[in-house]
Amino acid sequence: MAGPTTARRGEKKSPSGPPSAAPPRAPGSRWVRIPLRAPGRRSLIIILVVAVLLGAFGVWALYASNWLRVERVRATGTRVLTSHEVIAAARAPMNAPLVSVDTDALAHRLRARLPRIKTVDVERSWPHTIGLKVTERKPELLIRAGGKFIEVDAEGVRFATVSTAPQGVPLLEMAVSDSPSLHRFGIDRLRRAAVEVNRDLPTAVRKDVRKVRVRSYDAVTLELTGGRTVAWGSREEGAEKAKVLTALLKAAHGGRHFDVSVPSAPAVSGS
Repeated sequence: MAGPTTARRGEKKSPSGPPSAAPPRAPGSRWVRIPLRAPGRRSLIIILVVAVLLGAFGVWALYASNWLRVERVRATGTRVLTSHEVIAAARAPMNAPLVSVDTDALAHRLRARLPRIKTVDVERSWPHTIGLKVTERKPELLIRAGGKFIEVDAEGVRFATVSTAPQGVPLLEMAVSDSPSLHRFGIDRLRRAAVEVNRDLPTAVRKDVRKVRVRSYDAVTLELTGGRTVAWGSREEGAEKAKVLTALLKAAHGGRHFDVSVPSAPAVSGS
């Protein structure tokens, strides 16, 4: 009788010997190892010389050649100003290398000499042109000054004096010399408040506004066509006051005086 260590019949023995080799590659396929070599000293010198020559050529082309110099200045976006006025005020350095033009200095010079310009983008248009894209301020209100008019923009900035009042722009009357608001807010803030009141009005009402009168920060009055007046009060709750005024103007056709200073309790008087 066989002992416990006797191998059982039919039991396969574990394979012995070295591991089997990797499966053969498909016929016709080969692994090619490409040797990488660092460039030699002569190649490095050649590359360095070429890079220096290209850099020197680029600097010469930008600064010393006649290929990339300022030959034209073009102004766009003007409404009241003319392109000639803008170009003359910019004083771009003609025949200077285009790359050397200080675009920030040009923009600052234009805004300082022409306050009507609100923003200006100065761009290089290769190979020979400087582009000036201006945005002009638009008058929201007018201040009468003798026989002329000072234009006030949406930010309350007085930017130009004109001989003829632009059509459809209301007058601004500042009667604040004795008002405590003048010392508390200053004339510029009161002027901005008047502009903001006018801008809060819907288009249908704004076209009828002839004058905005400011006596204090919380006493703004509008004069409309047909002798109608509106007591607006302060700048606060402007959107709500505009809605109430629009409704009153539609409902009370015979009204002469409208009070929306307290929008929750408006009033209409006159006939």
